[in-house]
Amino acid sequence: MSVGRRALFAALAAHAIQARAQAQAEPRTLIFPRDHGAHPTFGIEWWYVTGWLRGHGARGDAPPPLGFQITFFRSRTGLARTLDSRFAARQLLFAHAALSDVGARRLVHAERLERWNEDARATQAAATLDDTRVHIGPWHLARDAAGAYAARVADDAAGIDLALTFTPTQPLLLQGDGGFSRKGPLPTNASHYYSQVQLEVRGDMTRGERARGRSTRTAVSGRAWLDHEWSGSLMPEGAVGWDWIGINLDDGGSLTVFRLRDARGAAVWSGGSFRSASGVARIFADGEATFDPLQTWTSPATRATYGVRWRVRCPAGTFEVRALFDAQELDGRGTTGTVYWEGLSALHREGDGVRVGWGYLEMTGYAGALRL
Repeated sequence: MSVGRRALFAALAAHAIQARAQAQAEPRTLIFPRDHGAHPTFGIEWWYVTGWLRGHGARGDAPPPLGFQITFFRSRTGLARTLDSRFAARQLLFAHAALSDVGARRLVHAERLERWNEDARATQAAATLDDTRVHIGPWHLARDAAGAYAARVADDAAGIDLALTFTPTQPLLLQGDGGFSRKGPLPTNASHYYSQVQLEVRGDMTRGERARGRSTRTAVSGRAWLDHEWSGSLMPEGAVGWDWIGINLDDGGSLTVFRLRDARGAAVWSGGSFRSASGVARIFADGEATFDPLQTWTSPATRATYGVRWRVRCPAGTFEVRALFDAQELDGRGTTGTVYWEGLSALHREGDGVRVGWGYLEMTGYAGALRL
């Protein structure tokens, strides 16, 4: 994408934040498969997959060699509502793909962005309403009738080429009150939010320079977590970003903890969930979960300082979240306009230090206040 075109889309996204009239999340029963699909009347939406990969058949308790992120975002611009044109930028669709190489202690990422006029037949970029089917050019994420997801993202310059399937092993986890997740003190500070945890991952990964015949293709497997969330007013007044973990526990359970925080680092709102291996879920109320930084890392690129080791207290217990390596900052200013830290991490019980799960830690708003 040219610099000029990217700047134009970034300007559209900035306008969208200020100008869009949009639906707000309200308590309701989510209906599937419809709510797996896109919700264009809401301001912001994402399908967010994170997980880890090993060579297919590899086993053991050693840290997974690779983490990955595949995310498709949709943003409503509030523009061109009455313009009947395939070029109308009523929505922006953008995507991030990232690989965290634990051995090399290096993150690589790629991004894409396209306008969408809300026609599901569009060839450049589109998202369907009846189920998860979203694409930007050849990048795609789609859910089939059996409930499995397939994704493909490839970028030669970044050295990313993933063709993966994600098969559910557990029922949907509805976050918050039946999928209505409060994010602040006002009723409008909320999202519709569900997770697919403990996804079984299979597929292929190609790394290296394909153009020069120096690439290798590897069968991989692993575990993943998918969040689908949509909202009209996600950020409460005074919040500049959030901290979030989504951990697949070794025993089959899952742990979600998040907080939205102000510029001083104090929590504006917090929440999360714990689902045991037996399937019993406990939803956390505001104030029941806390994040305390134990170790930080400062990015040499942005000078933002992130917590790479945290003490997390919640109704499920007290844990330490430890990044597998520090440098997992992602610069998404070419699409979302934001810089954030998103990385593969381990969860340890506090006290005996036993590792109990692998997952992802996300931190936003440290390189500048987040605007959604």
